[in-house]
Amino acid sequence: MRLAGPLRVVAIILTAGLTWILVSLLLGTQSGFSRLQQLLSSPENPPTAVSGWGSSVMPLQVSAAPSGRGGARSRHNKPRPRRYKCGLPRPCPELHLAFRLVSGAANVIGPKICLEDKMLMSSVKNNVGRGLNIALVNDVNELLKFIRTLHEGTLVFVASYDDPATKMNEETRRIFSELGSSVAKELGFRDSWVFVGAKGVQDKSPFEQHTKNSKSSNKYEGWPEALEMEGCIPQRTADVQ
Repeated sequence: MRLAGPLRVVAIILTAGLTWILVSLLLGTQSGFSRLQQLLSSPENPPTAVSGWGSSVMPLQVSAAPSGRGGARSRHNKPRPRRYKCGLPRPCPELHLAFRLVSGAANVIGPKICLEDKMLMSSVKNNVGRGLNIALVNDVNELLKFIRTLHEGTLVFVASYDDPATKMNEETRRIFSELGSSVAKELGFRDSWVFVGAKGVQDKSPFEQHTKNSKSSNKYEGWPEALEMEGCIPQRTADVQ
């Protein structure tokens, strides 16, 4: 009979506790259940996270966050591929010269001529002009004076801008053909043309691109697309006597 009082108190406490847990579950807070679960959990049974009413229970996973710049790199921030002389994707072999030519785009963006990582001509250097950019030459007589006096083995880099052909005469076209061009004789008004040749070559140059000015295929309103060419040119070595 003496135990009736204490048992009644324990029963009241258990009833109140269960009522509190039930109310917490019904209201969606689940705080009472979570606290009770944490109290009853053992080191072998870590607490779990409940993501919402009626959802599955998933074990909590703790991971260390990366620290410092090294850990901040994501898979999207991949290192940029290495570029070599004149922006080439791979280095040239020994005794070869790296080059890159870009013709002008319409009459708006000037051409570029790069040799061995040195920008010889570009709009930024302010040394390009309409016509054939071997040098800043737009007069056919000056052009002939320039290319007639080339020494044997001299490399010639050409990038068109706007119009390469209107002022060319038969002698000019013949000389470019002798430098290794395959298309100099058929260059037309506002064609795009990039070319690398040399004085005294025996065969046609493999370094040449040409796009005709055509209304049906022009990228710009009155001009074809710009041309870009890069590669490695073998150096000419002097013959040993």
